[in-house]
Amino acid sequence: MTDTDRILTAAKRPEDVDAALRPKTLDEFVGQKAARENLRIFIQAAKSRGDALDHV
Repeated sequence: MTDTDRILTAAKRPEDVDAALRPKTLDEFVGQKAARENLRIFIQAAKSRGDALDHV
């Protein structure tokens, strides 16, 4: 990587705003308690199988 490939700026980019709006944990999903609990179960089951989570 050259110095010209690396750009640092304080200007906001559209993907920065998008990332800020996305929940980082299941607890950050508001008003979807049943869906959160189902996802927790799916994730835990996949982890215990040592497998990837199916598309949900």
